[in-house]
Amino acid sequence: MNCIIIDDESTARAIIAQLCTNIPSLNVLEEFQNALQAIKYLNQNDVDLIFLDIHMPDFTGFDFIQTLKSLPKIILTTSDSQFAIEAFEYDCIVDYLVKPITLPRFEKAIQKAESTKIKTEVPTTAMATDDVETLSGNDLYINIDRRLIKLDIPSIYLIEAKGDYINVKTEDKNYTVHSTLKKIEDKLPNDLFLKVHRSYIINIKKIIDIEDNSVLIKKDVIPVSRSNRPELMKRLNLL
Repeated sequence: MNCIIIDDESTARAIIAQLCTNIPSLNVLEEFQNALQAIKYLNQNDVDLIFLDIHMPDFTGFDFIQTLKSLPKIILTTSDSQFAIEAFEYDCIVDYLVKPITLPRFEKAIQKAESTKIKTEVPTTAMATDDVETLSGNDLYINIDRRLIKLDIPSIYLIEAKGDYINVKTEDKNYTVHSTLKKIEDKLPNDLFLKVHRSYIINIKKIIDIEDNSVLIKKDVIPVSRSNRPELMKRLNLL
């Protein structure tokens, strides 16, 4: 099985790579220290198995899974056992290894991966390989796998920059799009959206609470930069 390793800790990657050398059927193609690097690789390459850490900067392991266009088998590798129940809600996750990982436990996980058949399905969060497309009325179009997906602009409550990608959060779904914050900012109505931080654009109608230099939208606490706070306060309908 061709596999890749995704973990932000170099020592953890080295340990998993070493464990893989004990399994003749495993061929480690690449190692990645963050999910965004792996996404770019997977857009161009197919793999059979991914060793995936849960806690990483930018994307969690679960965020990463939801961006995949196709679903290879995944073995989660983590020092945290509390997400085991959530993990097995995903058909593509075949095992859950808690660090430190022993060779006998690793071999058992590989046996399970080799014998398990998974159902490939479109994840709830779509991954786009192209930019944000056209704007029409209250609709924003994004290109997902060569299909134009229409988003209702008022339903968008948060847009977050993540490296070369942006994460567009709506009332129904989240979309990871290969684009820039600047490009989508230019396509959004100024009376509804405001860039409050170099990495965040918010829908000011969706604000639940403001405290110091942060705003609460849904369950997301978003930082507000000092330079953007005056404009935010100006936009709000204060008593």
